[in-house]
Amino acid sequence: MASPPRRRLIGLSTKMYFSLKRTHDYTSDLLAALKESIPADQLSQVDVFFIPDFIAIVPTAQQLQAANSAVWLGAQDAHWEDQGAFTGEVSPSVLREAGVRIVEVGHAERRRIFGEDDGITARKAAAAARNGMVPLVCVGEKTESDDAGIAVDEVRVQVDAVMAAVPDEAEVVLAYEPVWAIGASQPAGEKHILRVVQGLNALGSVRKRKGPTRVVYGGSAGPGLFDRLKTGVDGLFLGRFGHDVEQFIRTVKEVIVS
Repeated sequence: MASPPRRRLIGLSTKMYFSLKRTHDYTSDLLAALKESIPADQLSQVDVFFIPDFIAIVPTAQQLQAANSAVWLGAQDAHWEDQGAFTGEVSPSVLREAGVRIVEVGHAERRRIFGEDDGITARKAAAAARNGMVPLVCVGEKTESDDAGIAVDEVRVQVDAVMAAVPDEAEVVLAYEPVWAIGASQPAGEKHILRVVQGLNALGSVRKRKGPTRVVYGGSAGPGLFDRLKTGVDGLFLGRFGHDVEQFIRTVKEVIVS
């Protein structure tokens, strides 16, 4: 018997582009647009997430709660320990207490700018899962290549490290983001994306898990892309396209109906 299709997932991170006021206004506009533009029965078919900066997490949580919204609140990072002498870091247990449901870890910027390796990413993913949140693990190859097998081999190391650290029954989302495509004017080619995602789903560390593992695509992802990827990916992690509410809503609709 064929397994049922995995539930689709779509969302975005504001990185460090938004002011506190802009985050508040964006959240208000997003919640209004979701309610007005997408029937509740359709919206309930997908998981939508929004990841503001740390300062905006609590007020955003309050907005989502006041609207009785099903949108998942996210965090852009977390420490691997729940408490301790880690000045300037953010505790995953505090994030959970604040209402966070999904935690982004291992983004290429964290790896490149802050020197985070696969081991640190794995520990952070495990901390998110330990606190009842879903780790959104960014993975991807650094160098552009026409050979999807080369990309899978490079990304395999990143994925295997995370899966070895996260409890087998915990939910994990892998955000496949080729590093060379992040911030580019165009995403990677559809054939390349689908072949790499197929390879990731076939990895033993993914295939043998008891818990659900969804794979979404990021890296200059925007409107019009999902229809070309729907046979292989479970959703999208949007780039700056999504910082426009109208474009975000348009893409959510595409993910629902495709």
